Amino acid sequence: MKIIINHSSMQPIYEQIVDQIKTAVYGGALEEGALLPSVRTLSKDLKISALTVKKAYDALEEEGVVVTVHGKGSFIARANQELLMEEHRKEVEADLEMAIRKGRSCGMKDQEIRDLFDLMMEE
Repeated sequence: MKIIINHSSMQPIYEQIVDQIKTAVYGGALEEGALLPSVRTLSKDLKISALTVKKAYDALEEEGVVVTVHGKGSFIARANQELLMEEHRKEVEADLEMAIRKGRSCGMKDQEIRDLFDLMMEE
């Protein structure tokens, strides 16, 4: 698993870790039961504080993506595919809603936005 931290990003480092692990899980690169690197190992590899990695792992556990077994490590949790798909749908809906609002604020009519959407779907 390769995690890349962008230190110039406005997104907090722990959120970058969370997002990249979730992307790996949703994309199938990390499967159920896969052992994540220890907090110390990942913090050393990324050259960041162990507290930052711990915060990311805690957030992943809270979301049900990771299960931590004391003394054994953090593992990818058994995924509910429908729940994962619903989360993706909500993210796409939010992005589309934002795009529609932006188009309307620029004076585009609904049909123009639909036409643009259809054009983008062709690519």
